[in-house]
Amino acid sequence: MENFTPVTGLIGGIIIGIAATVLLWFNGRIAGISGIFNGMITIRRKGDVLWRLLFILGMVAGGAVHQHLMVEEMTYRPLGAPLWLLILGGLIVGYGTSLGSGCASGHGVCGLGRLSVRSLVAVLIFLSTAILTTYVVRQVIGYAP
Repeated sequence: MENFTPVTGLIGGIIIGIAATVLLWFNGRIAGISGIFNGMITIRRKGDVLWRLLFILGMVAGGAVHQHLMVEEMTYRPLGAPLWLLILGGLIVGYGTSLGSGCASGHGVCGLGRLSVRSLVAVLIFLSTAILTTYVVRQVIGYAP
């Protein structure tokens, strides 16, 4: 772990928690990214698309601002994967989040915060799968980027 930064990670986690809480309290909405994005594309209720679009644009803008301000600390390493493979991976993840009734952010941040048993099970499955995948890729296959 070459870039372990617990303080900035904690600050970021607190900000994400506050944002999720504010969205729930003031809008009655869950801050699950896949649900927000899916609703932006499929739901056509008046006034429902704008807040979703602004939420996603705010996430992208936040990342861009961070990258601009912290350019000296960030080390960019290209993935080395072709664009078509990245797009395919994104589509598969999107399909998986629809099957799992939400993504890791929705279940992990919002669901656990609401003490949802379904979200606890989902997060445990996400983490177990990630740990197993990392083990197989690094120890069995021998790939270490």
